[in-house]
Order: sequence, then structure tokens, then C-alpha cells
Amino acid sequence: MEKETTVQKMQTIGSSDFSKHPCFNEDSKHRYGRIHLAVAPKCNVQCNFCNRKFDCTNESRPGVTTCVLKPEEALAHLAKIEELTDNLAVVGIAGPGDPFANPEETMATLERVHAQYPEKLLCVSSNGLNIFDYIPRLAKLNVSHVTITVNAVDPEIGASIYEWIVFQKKAYNGIEGAQLLLQRQTEAIRELKRYGIVVKVNTVVIPRVNEHHVPAIAKYVAALGADIQNCIAMIPVKGTPFEELYEPSASDMRMVRAKTSIHIKQMKHCARCRADAAGLLGEDINNPDSRRENPQEIQFKQGRYIAVSTSNGISVDTHLGRASYLAIYAWQEEKPRLIEKRDISVIRNAPDRWNELANLLSDCFLLLTSRVGGKPLRSLTENGFLVEAVEGNVSEIVNSVFKNKVIPREALRMVGYCDSGNGC
Repeated sequence: MEKETTVQKMQTIGSSDFSKHPCFNEDSKHRYGRIHLAVAPKCNVQCNFCNRKFDCTNESRPGVTTCVLKPEEALAHLAKIEELTDNLAVVGIAGPGDPFANPEETMATLERVHAQYPEKLLCVSSNGLNIFDYIPRLAKLNVSHVTITVNAVDPEIGASIYEWIVFQKKAYNGIEGAQLLLQRQTEAIRELKRYGIVVKVNTVVIPRVNEHHVPAIAKYVAALGADIQNCIAMIPVKGTPFEELYEPSASDMRMVRAKTSIHIKQMKHCARCRADAAGLLGEDINNPDSRRENPQEIQFKQGRYIAVSTSNGISVDTHLGRASYLAIYAWQEEKPRLIEKRDISVIRNAPDRWNELANLLSDCFLLLTSRVGGKPLRSLTENGFLVEAVEGNVSEIVNSVFKNKVIPREALRMVGYCDSGNGC
């Protein structure tokens, strides 16, 4: 009988081994721990929701670590953590950048860990851009689980998520960059499955950017052979283009997972770990006090009216920064009625423009506009106004709000992200 080929051997490794990996098996999260070795600081993709910080112990999110380790330091750190816990089953590399934007450090670390701790499950988490050529080496090291982050399978949507992509020392932007990234991710998932490696696909759910698109991602990666998908609610991060977007609620995420679960198994217990996390899922031996602060609760106004940014009274079609007036609607005789066109051009050059606008709208509880930037959104929200970016028929949307119905999802647009140069 001929000897098994390398691929045939690798197909038996980890193909159904979810039992001790807390990220792939919910039943393991309270019994087996994991450690992330932060040896990969560089990244080859800039996402519009990501701001990597290396020294922030009060944040618990991907891309954050207290320090970056060299491969030899990572092994010493692992030995130290081993002394503190008796349930460490998984050793992974998840940043704080991308492991394969730092391939030498990543592979050297995995080689050292595999030689010293052959019984440990090894895993890596990557955006998939540069992993392909390293898959045979990963398989030889018994890396059994790999996570690939796929946030779009439509290049137009991807172009709004990724600021730039660097591949083979060349930068790509827009649709071209998104197409290249998707091509590389597709090839990587197929190759990982050819080697029998368990593949989890992470998808960051971004309100009004890709939230409606997640089922399409699930269907696409399932067809490639991915084993499980982890839909992660985006955490708004200061200093990023998406900092003013809101974090999807638990109910939003349940809805997303319900739609995606018809295509692929869903992970529902993700702790959104730091790049240097250690211990059981949801805890951190390195930073026991690390936690996310609860956002300040806003008390919204109880005004009577709705203000609308419109040029014709038919459609919500005007950017707040360009509007010279706002249409004010009231609920009268069981229907919304236009009661006033309120001039706001008088405050256009005011030094405290958005607080002035808040004063002018003191009798309103909601502002509807086609687009609104981060600065006015933040100021108006702090003044107690609910602000929604929408496009569509004024009467239909206003009627829905007055009747306490949900604004149609197809009418919603991104809030707080604006490049119009109107002081927003």
C-alpha cells in the first residue's frame, strides 16, 4: 500500500476536533482555556472600524495588547501562564495585527510552541490576504483550527469597509482592493479545507454597512467548506471612520444569526478577545481588570415634533450640513402634517453651530436627514436628540415613527460618516 500523502495525513488532523477549543465548541468554554501570543504587530489591511493599540489594559477587543512579544519571549510567557492554570488547551496567534503580515514571527512562534508543547491545539486568526503560501507549513505543525475574517463578498461593500490593502508591497484601495482580498480569502479557505483544517469565519457586523449582507457571506463561505461562522458585533472605536456608528444590539445579533444559521453553523459565545488574552473565554489572566466601560446612557427628549432635512417635501434627500431649512412635522388628525419650514441658515457660520441647532429644535424629538457627520451627530445626541440618516419618502417614514413602527431597514443609511466638507 502506498504511503499516505501529506494532504491525506493532514485531512485527519482536527477535522472534527472541536472538543477542547473554547472558540469552536461552546461546551468547552468553561473547561478549557486559551492563550493568544501577541507576536504580530503589523497588519496588511486597514479596516475602517479598527484602531490597534498596544498599551490599553482597559479595553477588551481584538487588536489590543499590552505589549508585543518576540517568538522566544512568547514561549517564556506561555510557560509562565502554564504555571498559573491547569486547563490551557489552545495556543493561538491573533495579532494585534495580522499573523501573516508578520509571517516570520508567526511561524517561528508556532514552531517553538509545537516543539515544546506538542499536545496543545494550535490556531491562528487572519484576514486571509497572505496566509495561502503558509498553509502547508501550518498543516505540518498540526495547526488544527484557523479563523479567517470575511466582512464582505460584494466588492462594493468591501470597498466601504477597507481603507487600504497591501499585498506584495503594493497598496490597493476601493473595489480593486476589496476584490483582491476576497480572491485571496476564497483561495485560502479552499486550501485550508484541502488540508483538513477546521475553518471558522469571523464576520464583523457593521450597522448600515454590511449587516444586511451577512447572510450572503454565510452562504458564500459555507460553499467553500467553512465549518462555522462567528458574527461579531462591531465595537465603535475612537479615531476610526466608523467611530460614530452604534454597536449592534443583542437582538440585532440574534436576528443576524437566525438568518445566517440556515447556511452555516453559528458561534454564539464569542468574547471578542484581546490579542494577548489568556485563560477561560471571558476572563483574562494577563489583565484581570480589563473590561469594556458601559456607554453613557442618553436621555432623549420628549418633544412633539419631527424635523426633516428635505429639499422638496417629498423625499428625505438633503445632507444636514447643506440644509438651509428643516421641515417640521406634527401628528394631527391621525396623520403627519407639515406645520413649519424652520430656517437654519442663520446658524450656518455660528462658532457653536450644532448646539445652536439643538436650541432651534428644542420642541423636536427626532431629526431625519439623508446624511450626517460625526460632529453634529455627537453634539445633537448629547443634547438629547435622536438622529437618523435615512433616504425615502418623507410621509412614509414620518408616519412610521409617529405610529411607533420601525423605520424600514432599506431606508436606513450610515450615520456619523461624512466626507462632504460641510463642517461635519
